[in-house]
Amino acid sequence: MPDPTTQSNYLQVCTTNVDFNWILDFGNQIVEGSATHTILAREADVSEVIFDTSGLEISKVLVEETEAEFSLGTKHEVMGSALKVPLSPRTQIGSTIKITIFYRTTRDSTALQWLAKEQTQGKQFSYLFSQCQPIYARALAPLQDTPSLKITYTARVASVLPVLLSAIRVSPPSEGSPHDGRVIGKDVVSYVYEQRVGIPSYLIAIASGNLRYKPFPAIEGRSWKSGVWAEPELLDACYWEFSEDTGRFLAKEEDIVGPYKFGVYDVLVLPPSFPYGGMENACLSFLTPTLLAGDRTLVDVVVHELTHSWFGNGITHTEATHFWLNEGWTTYVERLLQQFLHSSAERGFQYVIGSSALKEALNQYADRPKYQRLVVDFGPGDDPDDAYSSIPYEKGSNFLLYLEQTLGGLDVFLPYIRDYVETFQGKSITTWDWKSHLYAYFERHGGQEKLSALNSVDWDAWFYGEGPRLPVEPSYDTTLAESSYGLAARWDASRSVAVTKLDFAPSDVENYNSNQKIVFLERLATYEALPPTHIQQLGALYGVATSPNAEVRLRFYNVALKDPKSSTASDFANHALKWVTGRDGTGVIKGRMKFCRPTFRAASKVDPALAKEFFMHSKEEFHPIARKLIEKDLASA
Repeated sequence: MPDPTTQSNYLQVCTTNVDFNWILDFGNQIVEGSATHTILAREADVSEVIFDTSGLEISKVLVEETEAEFSLGTKHEVMGSALKVPLSPRTQIGSTIKITIFYRTTRDSTALQWLAKEQTQGKQFSYLFSQCQPIYARALAPLQDTPSLKITYTARVASVLPVLLSAIRVSPPSEGSPHDGRVIGKDVVSYVYEQRVGIPSYLIAIASGNLRYKPFPAIEGRSWKSGVWAEPELLDACYWEFSEDTGRFLAKEEDIVGPYKFGVYDVLVLPPSFPYGGMENACLSFLTPTLLAGDRTLVDVVVHELTHSWFGNGITHTEATHFWLNEGWTTYVERLLQQFLHSSAERGFQYVIGSSALKEALNQYADRPKYQRLVVDFGPGDDPDDAYSSIPYEKGSNFLLYLEQTLGGLDVFLPYIRDYVETFQGKSITTWDWKSHLYAYFERHGGQEKLSALNSVDWDAWFYGEGPRLPVEPSYDTTLAESSYGLAARWDASRSVAVTKLDFAPSDVENYNSNQKIVFLERLATYEALPPTHIQQLGALYGVATSPNAEVRLRFYNVALKDPKSSTASDFANHALKWVTGRDGTGVIKGRMKFCRPTFRAASKVDPALAKEFFMHSKEEFHPIARKLIEKDLASA
């Protein structure tokens, strides 16, 4: 089955390498230049190459240096416009062709967000960043935009601001003078990058702004380098937050699953409109500034993104139906690392935190149950963003944990993980490829006993099960959650007590880290809504109503807005909307969809008109992907 989200004919002829030559025009907010494809013929007698595009203006096409005809199809709402380039003579199997496409992006390019200088930390220079997952690389460049293909690429980018890409920098050096010693914002510098490892198109990424680099300490015996990029005003805070853990987690992961293939692992902390917690772009993970908690408790997002270097970037899903192979495996191994570097209790604690997100997502899709499945059957033109939630992450990782426990624990499962990586590294696979390998491995390493264990699994329930529960609930170590559970139970039991007689104190949570506060609030949200006076007291007493930690703040609003008809719901909805749109005096939006989407949804249940007014006021500050999905959320409220 071909990927249903692409119009390209990648099964007949496919791109193996792309050479980009770009100019960044900040004044007009466009990327202009060319993409030269090396095309491999998989079949004989193919008469055309079809590329995916979205919001691009195509000016000229060369086939083997000769100008050629081309046609741009009618725009499909999800898949964009097919760019067709005729071939003459027709292909022979194994032959290669060079096709150069000259083009420019437009304001309709969903992959790019151009920020005014006022939207940045330093407020001196404009900023550009891309987001190509799941199918937006076609809005950055004409490509065969499917994760079924792995391509290499080079890029030469001319810009008045420093440029980063998801590749190895060739020149100027990362650790040299910023912008090669030229005047930032004025002088044009040509940045050259090369990605020698084949990656899916959604991992092509670019960022440009007033950026600085600080290397992390080298890890003895490791050949790769790692460091952080950020605006200069945030560089020291970013370095403190991520320098202690990034290198040692990457080294430990190499010990478990095998060598890191990409040579460089850097992180870039983006402006607040970035719509995700992180994006695992090859060599350069993009991160949200909401991770700067000041206590390193949210560094697990960095661990998640670097783990994608093996699961997603290395072993890739062939198409959106099998997306859980990326996120389920990454979440599972991310939590496994917590056990090796901290404790079994820490691993279990992460599953406890994730269980609330899973429950919320399953309930959210109650009216669209196909998106509750692990394996979602997408049809031609379906929008993979409609299925975006924590389900592939949490349901997938719980499934793998269940298999680990069913097959005999980590002593049995760890060697299998390494074999899985060695078998499929550099390939794009389906759920069925994964399952076949799982059976084959345990037939060789365990025989009938392990096959019987695998045959006891209700595969259809895991792959296609719908509803609000997992087919089997794995057991977690809940040691670190017990105190948070106990405090939540005390608040639940206090609902009939007058607020003036409550015996709670700030000392209840003074020794809690951010994650323990999150678990406390999530547990509290599972009970019946507290009386409004209790919620006000809780928010003030523990400081969670004004917490600078966005993870904590979101969970407080989940508690405060649980009963949309309560006497204080309107005030809390107004408070939450000001927070998420930056109209709380900070001027900083919460562009990460984990925060903005549920906040708008919850506030809309209280006052739909108010939620829409706040969104329309700040709409252009959110990333195009976030805007599209918030609009859908509010329309269905």
